[in-house]
Amino acid sequence: MKASELVTRFEQFAPKKLAMKNDPIGLQIGSLDHDIHKVMTTLDVRPEVVDEAIANHVDFIFAHHPVMFHPARNLDLSVPQNAMYANIIAHGITVYAAHTNLDSADGGMNDWLAEQIGLQNVDGFVPEYTGSVFRLTVQVPKVYATAVRMSLVDAGAEVSGDQFEGYTYEIDGTVYYVPKAGADPTIGVAGEPREVEDSRLEFEVPEEALSQVLKTLADVHPLSKPLYNLIRLEDKRHHYTMGRIGELANSVSLRDFVAACKTDFHVPALRVIARDLDRPVKRVAILGGDGGKFFNLAQQKGADVYVTGDVYYHTGHDMLAADLPVIDPGHHIESICIKKLAALFLKWATENNWHLQVIESKINTDPFTFM
Repeated sequence: MKASELVTRFEQFAPKKLAMKNDPIGLQIGSLDHDIHKVMTTLDVRPEVVDEAIANHVDFIFAHHPVMFHPARNLDLSVPQNAMYANIIAHGITVYAAHTNLDSADGGMNDWLAEQIGLQNVDGFVPEYTGSVFRLTVQVPKVYATAVRMSLVDAGAEVSGDQFEGYTYEIDGTVYYVPKAGADPTIGVAGEPREVEDSRLEFEVPEEALSQVLKTLADVHPLSKPLYNLIRLEDKRHHYTMGRIGELANSVSLRDFVAACKTDFHVPALRVIARDLDRPVKRVAILGGDGGKFFNLAQQKGADVYVTGDVYYHTGHDMLAADLPVIDPGHHIESICIKKLAALFLKWATENNWHLQVIESKINTDPFTFM
């Protein structure tokens, strides 16, 4: 398969437009036209991760953090970062990164983190992007209806809920017409009246899936010019957010919640900003990565405690002054993506009959050692 097939499917899940401005996501090194056979998921792309990929004959590295946050100023191979780029290119490896778009995606990074600490009644935290939803109505001969419906659902033409997926609507009827001279021969012989059992299929399509759905419709519909209607649903705009806010199953002391976070995130130590470790907490806001600047929003939304990484010294003082407990378990907790992305890719490989191996990086890229 081509690298572009995996990327196209991923960008339906976590569209690029969800990324924050100037976040250098997407293709980092290589070509999406390359054939790929083995993918490795990782949090970071570091020299030891590249060596691991080469040893495992990986031809596609899928990372959360972009490998090129800053453009290279030269190609001096005595610079370790440049030497790593050269090693990637020399071994024909394609590198792709999904950063803040994965953070904001439904079912993405921050949902994984919220699930890891057992949050319930989860809602979005920091508003990032509002996407449209479209109603797509397709007319198709009844005999082809099931095949067309399933293909469009696979392409993303669906609205899913907590207890279902692939929701569509279908109504059957009879179409009467007389083909004109020069008409598509698939609709009948010119001048001869026809009546055809027809189906009308109705879907709700998220904006990010629309182009792929329309391309699939053109590919699978029996007519060369499919009949369809497309309407933007103003009352069903979809809101994407970074971070999540929800509730623990039971109120616990901050001290006990801190201990639980160490266990849940597999960290030997973390930083706590709080005056009272015995205060009760139940409502929790969480944002993976560097989210210190959003602590006021967490407090406005009623959080008893805020979990995020990379809190700055002076911001910590502001948090204390605001009397909002904050737990900083570090940026590396986002390594949860390694296992989650691998599971997602294997699921898609099964659904799409991709001949693709997926492995997880075993390298710990956390730059900090706790002593």
